[in-house]
Amino acid sequence: MSLRARDRETLEARLGYVFKDPALLLRALTHSSAVSPSKRTAESYQRFEFLGDRVLGLVVADMLCKRLPKANEGELSRTLNSLVRKETCAKVARKLGMGSFVRLGESEARTGGADKDAILGDVCEAVIGAIYADGGIDPAYIFVDRMFGDNLDVAQARRADSKTALQEWAQAKGLEPPAYVETARSGPDHAPVFTISVSVRGFEAITATGTSKKLAEHQAAEKFLLREGVWKADQ
Repeated sequence: MSLRARDRETLEARLGYVFKDPALLLRALTHSSAVSPSKRTAESYQRFEFLGDRVLGLVVADMLCKRLPKANEGELSRTLNSLVRKETCAKVARKLGMGSFVRLGESEARTGGADKDAILGDVCEAVIGAIYADGGIDPAYIFVDRMFGDNLDVAQARRADSKTALQEWAQAKGLEPPAYVETARSGPDHAPVFTISVSVRGFEAITATGTSKKLAEHQAAEKFLLREGVWKADQ
């Protein structure tokens, strides 16, 4: 089975890369549920996902070192972690409309696999791996730079990793892990706004809002870290 020429050309235009071997692109889009168990290693995207994850990490690390010359190792690490995680890869896949091209087994397709973060994140990494396998590091670098480069912001990365930073701070002080509690929810079902309170034993709780629980938790953790002087507002 192969991608229809029109579909392949559409996706390649979005990727900004034309494959010399279209079979590699097809494989990068093939979930393990779409092939028989004996052929999953050879015909699904699993190996390309593994390769693409490493290529993505290398390219992003190089980009960070070049574009953030004043960032220290901790800031570079936080930024790297925020950019190469599955959620970020899934967002890139959605932006490119990769879900409509993914090959899934009947059961996985029926349960909405083409819109699952886990699968879309894997596919994004697999496509990066396929581009690298087909054309080498240069086109892979160009793709990653174009799709991930706008997010190279230490402050954004720090915000995304604020929960980890708060937990590490509490642990270093011998305290129990931070506790997050949803205290309010407002807005319509299709656009809710969550209010989350975060508390650490011995310190006053602090609240924040966000369009998702996860975002509100990160913002609450950041506000806590700023209030306690762990982070500085101008950093």
